[in-house]
Amino acid sequence: MTNEARIDKWLWAARIYKTRTLATDACRNGRISINGQQVKASRTVKAGDTVGVRKPPVTYSFRVLQTIEKRVGAKLLPQILENVTPPEQYEILEMSRISGFVDRARGTGRPTKKERRAIDDYADQTPVFFDDAFDFEFDMDDEEA
Repeated sequence: MTNEARIDKWLWAARIYKTRTLATDACRNGRISINGQQVKASRTVKAGDTVGVRKPPVTYSFRVLQTIEKRVGAKLLPQILENVTPPEQYEILEMSRISGFVDRARGTGRPTKKERRAIDDYADQTPVFFDDAFDFEFDMDDEEA
């Protein structure tokens, strides 16, 4: 067992991310921090470090108990990491669940009730494209007709 491990491998091995690619992308996008500093995927983590993982709307915190680079069973996780996430973060998570907000990209899937009403209001407005004074009569040459 080594004293250090790459953060992307550790995140994958500790089952925080499903794939190592997702862990690497999270590092690249600034969602991972070690002891409060954002890190790249190649940064090493040691026992005793605190790893912050931002998965909106919550930022999870884990204390590294053991560095590993090979994935282990879920039953062994208490030997690998300790969850030190503050209770306030879980309250934020619960509030977002209660609010009923569905994390859906705007414009994808079925419209929400609010979006449907906005669409209906827009469709009910009578569009005014032209003034009554506009004349649609055009001179046509006999050759073109």
